[in-house]
Amino acid sequence: MSPTPAKSGRPAYDPRLARRIFDRRAAAFGDVAFLPREIAQRMRERLDYIRTKPASVLDAGCGTGEDLPVLRERFPDAPVFGVDLSHAMLSRAAPHALGDTSWRRLLPAPLARALGNAGPRIAQADFSALPFAGDVFDVLWSNLALHWHPRPDLVLPEWQRVLKVGGLLMFSTLGPDTLRELRSAFVEVEAAHGVGRRAHVLDFVDMHDLGDMLVESGFEIPVMDQETLTITYRSPETLLADVRRWGAYPFARDCGQAGSALGAPASKRLHRALAAALDARRGKDGTIALTFEVIYGHAWKAVPRTTAEGHGIVRIEDIGRRRPG
Repeated sequence: MSPTPAKSGRPAYDPRLARRIFDRRAAAFGDVAFLPREIAQRMRERLDYIRTKPASVLDAGCGTGEDLPVLRERFPDAPVFGVDLSHAMLSRAAPHALGDTSWRRLLPAPLARALGNAGPRIAQADFSALPFAGDVFDVLWSNLALHWHPRPDLVLPEWQRVLKVGGLLMFSTLGPDTLRELRSAFVEVEAAHGVGRRAHVLDFVDMHDLGDMLVESGFEIPVMDQETLTITYRSPETLLADVRRWGAYPFARDCGQAGSALGAPASKRLHRALAAALDARRGKDGTIALTFEVIYGHAWKAVPRTTAEGHGIVRIEDIGRRRPG
């Protein structure tokens, strides 16, 4: 396994900075929502092969809330909750959080209260520090959100904490090949102009490392998969505009600056050089490709090995099994 994020130069996480970035991006996020919508559909297809009947569902990093109706349709008997760091994103999620519960007015009041509200509920929260008690959700869903946090090794234990034993985690995130064309264009321009190297693209985590982190975080039977998607653009400007809308680089710079990778390179000259470097990468069809490595994962919260008092827990089904030598 590669070095842990704490030792691999990953940026310090400032939730206030990340919140400001995504608050600014919320208004334009719908212009690039085609990617998370496509990935949500592929996650939904994978979910069809998994048998689970949850009593409660959480969408961690729900953004503008597009997945909330998807989850409500898939799990009509379970309340669906959504959390996101950005208030502006959640404001746009509000319409999706209005489940059709009008039929409840036909029920006797005691029965309606007993059933509760099956429509989604949303809250502003950092998904690495969730405002929930432990062991409360049966399914935790997260679509293209995990990569925005530089320490997934800290996020996954928190997701494990709020899941019930045997609960399902299903997520998608982006892998190291994502935005490779943009990354190489930045390297080329900085080298040509004698500009010091800076982080312009997230340091995405490898699929195998994520699988290891799941096990270390108390999950079992992890299933990991990945695929490569390519989006093509007619111009460097539209490519860069889309990357800005996705959120770009929501961490402080080494030089102390904060903001996106693409808002203002060192000068207009460098920006023109970046556009030229991207333009030189046109394929035979005249378009500029942008790669996304999409990682899918799901796992189950394992039975704890010890009690709160430190006593070992042995499952009946494990008794008699031969331990590996």
